[in-house]
This record gives sequence, C-alpha cells and structure tokens, in this order.
Amino acid sequence: MTDSWTRARRVLQAAGIPPDHLAHLTPLTGGTYNTVEELRLTDGDRHILKVAPDAEGLRHERRLLVSEAEFCAGAARADVPAPLVLLPGDGLLLLTACPGTPWDDSLTEAERADLRGELGRQVARLHRVTGPGFGYPSGALGPLAPDWRTAFTTMLAAVLADAHDHRPELPFPVGDIAARLAPAHDALDAVAVPCLVHFDLWPGNILVDRATGTPRIGGLIDGERMFWGDPLADFVSLALLGDIRKDDAFLAGYREAGGRVAFDAGERLRLALYRAYLYLIMLTEVVPRGLGADRVRWARQAVAPELAAALDEIDELTSGS
Repeated sequence: MTDSWTRARRVLQAAGIPPDHLAHLTPLTGGTYNTVEELRLTDGDRHILKVAPDAEGLRHERRLLVSEAEFCAGAARADVPAPLVLLPGDGLLLLTACPGTPWDDSLTEAERADLRGELGRQVARLHRVTGPGFGYPSGALGPLAPDWRTAFTTMLAAVLADAHDHRPELPFPVGDIAARLAPAHDALDAVAVPCLVHFDLWPGNILVDRATGTPRIGGLIDGERMFWGDPLADFVSLALLGDIRKDDAFLAGYREAGGRVAFDAGERLRLALYRAYLYLIMLTEVVPRGLGADRVRWARQAVAPELAAALDEIDELTSGS
C-alpha cells in the first residue's frame, strides 16, 4: 500500500512540480467520501489532492472526480472563484487551494448579507455556463441525456434503487416514495437548457476569505456532485433543510446578475423534486459509508422530516392534475 507522502510526491511530479518541494501534508476532514489532503510546498503554495475511495458508494458516485474537474472548468469560464485543476487522473485530482475557511457563524449580520448577495451573483454566473447534454458528466448513470426529464428521472431511479439495496431508515417505503414523486415528473419538461449545477453549496463548501479585513468569498469548492441540469436544483443545498425563498440577500444578488426565478407552481414542484432527491441521498448514504450512530440519528431527526415535507408539497401541487 502506497503511503500518503509517496503518493503525493508522485502526483506532484506528474503535474510538473518537483516532488522534493513537498514540505507538509495534512489530511482534511469534513468530507465523507473522497480522501482529501492539503499539500504545502516549500515556497508556501498550497494544493489539494483528492483521491477516490476503493469501496463502492451510491450509484451516482462513480467517477465523482471527473465531475469535479468539469465544475472547476465551468467555474473558470464563469469567472467564479474555485480551484483550478493541476492534474486530473484515474481516481485522483490535484487542485489549487482557494483562500479562506468554510463559512461559519462568526460573521456579523451585515457581513452575512453582503456575502449572500455576492454568492447570489456568483451562482447566477455559474448558471450561465451550459453543457452538451443533461446529467452527470462522469457518466456514472450512463451518457448525457438529450432532455432533463430523462436525465433526472434516471437520477431519481438510481437513488431509489440505492435505498432499496441499502435499506436506510426512511419515513416511507421506497415504493411509496417513488409513487408520490411520479406525478411531478411532467414539470421537468419546462427545463430546456443544461446548465451547470454545483448541487452541494452548503456552507462547508463556501470558503470565506478574511485576508483584507472585509470578508469575501474565497472559493466554491467540492464540486464533485456537479451535473448539467436545472439551475433551480442548486437552491436546495444553498438553503439546506430550509427555504431559499426566505434568503432575500441571496435572491437579490442572484437576480441582479441575471438569474431568473419566480417560484411559481411549476418551479415549486421542480424544487420539491430536487429536495426529495438530495434528502434521499443524505438518508441513504449513511449506510454504505458506515457513518456513526450520531449521524444516523441526525439524519432521522433532521433530514427525514424534510423529505416528508417535499413529498407533501408534491402531493399538494399535483392533487388537481
């Protein structure tokens, strides 16, 4: 088995960086899937090495680092701060490190409002980046689809199959959940353009840089969940376990930069589908990842009710259809 330092030196060399410039290697925690290490060089430069696990995850998690490289390329096109890819590889990715630390509760209300507005403008720019088709660029669930309905129903079917296989604790049986999601599928036909969707923009993946004294977003990271699809899907993680419609600062920034959202009945229906999808992932992943009892309990108490609420909203919005 190759140790971390040996692996890091080999990766640096493949990227054209002298391997003897590696001064420090620090494992980074916070993620639950890939192995992530910070490589600090003798000149002070910092890079991030991500290595995929050997064990199988959920169906959509195959070749996640391919999707992350795609996100980084798209963010560069959009002029949004994100890591740059130094070396893509088979099951690994070497990235530049972005400045800052994960968003936390130390911000004042004024700072938070300014940053949410800045984030809204950045996400709107991301959503102007378009792809060649719909779905995961990794190919984990097959080739990109020509339409969003085909892509997203494939994504839903995959996580429902994962739930059937792994048998996590869900608020309803898998078959019942699938049946309650189905009436909302027609709403997906309104999406005509495959846009870049990060789909994991919770605070832990938003770095805040305080180097100048005024907090600014230093980078949007961990784009491994990225897919080409409906921009509205990003609003789930941006208001994780909450309601993006209450985030006035974010929505003002989003609209200022050209983002379009009305929260009409069709958009609410699609948003409920995307909430259900993410919360199904969060409830199911605890089993194959072997997460501890505390995380399982949190998922049951915090996430399961949100899945139930999304299904209730779908029932309400489709009851007359």
